[in-house]
Amino acid sequence: MADQDLRNEGILFEGFVRWLFLAAVCGVIVGAVVGLFLIVLYRGIDFINAHSESRYALIPLGLLASLFSIKLFCPQAAGHGTDKVIAAIHYKEALLSFSVVPVKIVSTIFTLVPGAVVGTEGPSVQIGAALMSALSRLFKLTVKERKKLVVCGVAAALSSVFGAPVAGAVFGVEVLFVGELFYPVLLPALVSAVVAYMVCVRINVPYTIYHVAVPALTPEMLEWCLFAAVCFGLVCILHIKLTDGVLSVFKRLSLPDWAKSLIASALILTVFFFFGDAPLGMGEKGLNSILAGQASPWYSFVLKSFLLGVTLGGGGSGGVLTPTFYIGAAAGALFASVFGLDTAFLGALGFVGCVAGSVNTPIAAVFLATELFGASIAPFAGIVCVISYMISGAHSLYPTQILIRPKSDEFVLADPQDKKSWRIRPIEK
Repeated sequence: MADQDLRNEGILFEGFVRWLFLAAVCGVIVGAVVGLFLIVLYRGIDFINAHSESRYALIPLGLLASLFSIKLFCPQAAGHGTDKVIAAIHYKEALLSFSVVPVKIVSTIFTLVPGAVVGTEGPSVQIGAALMSALSRLFKLTVKERKKLVVCGVAAALSSVFGAPVAGAVFGVEVLFVGELFYPVLLPALVSAVVAYMVCVRINVPYTIYHVAVPALTPEMLEWCLFAAVCFGLVCILHIKLTDGVLSVFKRLSLPDWAKSLIASALILTVFFFFGDAPLGMGEKGLNSILAGQASPWYSFVLKSFLLGVTLGGGGSGGVLTPTFYIGAAAGALFASVFGLDTAFLGALGFVGCVAGSVNTPIAAVFLATELFGASIAPFAGIVCVISYMISGAHSLYPTQILIRPKSDEFVLADPQDKKSWRIRPIEK
C-alpha cells in the first residue's frame, strides 16, 4: 500500500513539473507574440491619430483589407475569435491552423487602426490558442493534453490584453462550460497567465491604471448594487440580441462580401457624422472618461452594440469583449446619472457586471474587478456579477459555450445527450 502511494505521488509530481514547464513555455510564447501585436496595434493607432485628420475615412479601406486578407489566406480567422476557439476545443480536438496567427494579427490591425468597432481580446485569444495548438502537435501531445495547453494559451492571451493575470486564468477555465469550472487546467492556466503578464510588462505593453473611489459597504449601497445588477443583466441581453441581430441581417443580405463591407463602412461613418468618435474604436477613450467620473450620452451602450455588429458583419476582425467593457461602463454611468450616484463607481460595476452577464463568467469578472479597481470593490462586484449572470439567462456572446448546469433548478435537460436541450421542468402532478 505504501509503495502504491509513493508511486501515485511520483506520478502526480512528474505531471506537476511537466505542466509547470509547458505552462511557462506557453506564457513566454503567447505573452511575447500577443504583447508585440498589441504594441504594433497601439502604435499604429497613435500614428494615424497624429498624422491624419481624416482617419475614419480609411474605415472602408480597412474593412475591405480585413475581409480579403481573411478570405484569401485563412477563412478560419473570420469573426471575433474566442467563439472559434471554444468550438475548436469542444468539437475539433482543439486543432487550429497556425495560419490564423499572422492573418488574425493583420486583419485586426486593418480593422482597428482606422477606428472600426471591435476589441483586442478575441484576436489575442485565437492567436494564443493557435500557437499552443501548433506547439502541442510539435510536442506530440494527446488530444486531452492539447486541450489543456490551448486553454493555457487562452488564459495567457487574456492576461496579456487585460493586464490582469488571475482574471485571465479564471476566464480561460470558466468560459468553456457554463455552470462548471475546468479545474484540471486551473494551475497551468494561472502559471501561463502570470508568465505572459510578466513578459508583456517587460516589453512595455501599456496598461491603464484605474483609480475609482469605492464607497463604504452599507445596506443602502448594497440595495443600489442589487438594483443596478438587474439593469446590467437586462443590458447584457439587449447587447447580445442587438449584436447578433445586426450580424444576422448582414448574413441574410444577398450581396457580395465587399458590398457588405462598404455598407458597414457607410453606417459607421454616418454614426461618426452625427454622434462623433466616442462610440468608435475599442472604446477606451469613452471608458477612461467614465471611470474618471465623466458622464456619457444615455444611448452610448446601444450605439456601441449596434456598431459592433455592423463591423463584424462588414468583414471586420476583432473581439466582442473589449467593446463590452465600454457598454457596461456606459450603462453604469446612465444608471448613476438617473439616480444621482457616483459615475465612476457605477461605471466600474457596469464594466465587470456586463462581462459576467454577456459571456457567463461571473467568477472571472469578480477577479477582474479586484485586479483593476482594488480589493475593496470585491463585495459590490461579487453581488453585481452574480446577479447580472443570473439575469442574462441562456444568452451569450459566445453561442458555442456548453451549458453544463442551468442557472436555475427549474430547468432540466430534455435530452441527456444534448447539452443545449434545457427546458423548464415539467410541473409534477
